Amino acid sequence: MSGFAYRVADGTAERVDIQNALETPSDLVWVHLTSNNEQAKAWLGDVAKLPDYVVEALTTSESRPRCEALGDGAILNLRGRSNEAMTTSDPLASLRIWATAGRVISVTRRSLTAVDDVTKQIEGGTIRDPGDLIAEFAVAITEELDPEVADLGDSLDDCEADLDADKVFVLRRNVTKVRVAAIGYRRFLTPQRAALEKLASLPCDWLQDDDRLHLASAADRAARMAEELESIRERSALMHEALTDLRAEQIDSRSLLISIVALIFLPLTFLTGLYGMNVEGLPFAKEPWAFDVIGGICIAITVGIIGYFSVKRWFG
Repeated sequence: MSGFAYRVADGTAERVDIQNALETPSDLVWVHLTSNNEQAKAWLGDVAKLPDYVVEALTTSESRPRCEALGDGAILNLRGRSNEAMTTSDPLASLRIWATAGRVISVTRRSLTAVDDVTKQIEGGTIRDPGDLIAEFAVAITEELDPEVADLGDSLDDCEADLDADKVFVLRRNVTKVRVAAIGYRRFLTPQRAALEKLASLPCDWLQDDDRLHLASAADRAARMAEELESIRERSALMHEALTDLRAEQIDSRSLLISIVALIFLPLTFLTGLYGMNVEGLPFAKEPWAFDVIGGICIAITVGIIGYFSVKRWFG
């Protein structure tokens, strides 16, 4: 088990040992654990004296954004950016929080970039109570995700601007990547908005009016990002259909070209095959000018067929 702890009293933050962090009451005690082993469960249950339900919620291997009230406390699960490599289907790391008056315990299984931002804020003296801490987490997470969602939209804009039949395969790969990423982000941002809105409406004494405003603002930004991701997903589907149509048109044009070439050579093949037979009785077979005549006939047939196709606009 690894992590750190801070104790805030009279606006001054002090980093303390995790084992002794909860012994002295303060305006805020924040304990952050980075672990996925049984040692973290033991500390949460034996030292922090948390109920089994809360311990399970903080240490479960799978979680989605949610908020639940339990007495005067609240369980909050959020998702944010991580420094570690994440899968396409699970692109965001989880942050599990148990908050009550004067105390916040957070647990992550993977490193979360927002933790560093919140640590700087608490060391700078801007975080004084649990409401400030959670609101700062919500703001930091949504602010980090906003540019990534915007980048997905910009990437799709570039694909739409480069729409061309000669780039079908490259564009289809890029559009698929954008679409998969948008689906992965939207999977968590939609319930994250609901979790933040629910937390902002809880009747907890440790949540001040300004904290609720920051939470509502973060929820609104999460809602806007979820809407943008839904738009990206729909645009990606339309883009994929357009690329499929371009590919079909490309195949049709090439098939038409092959058919035209075959039609041109079909009578020529018949004529040359007929005179290529090694039998007696072929007209003009002994004449020295017969080859030139047959060659001229072949050229005339070719020009005639090409002219006919041009008049009928088979070449586009």
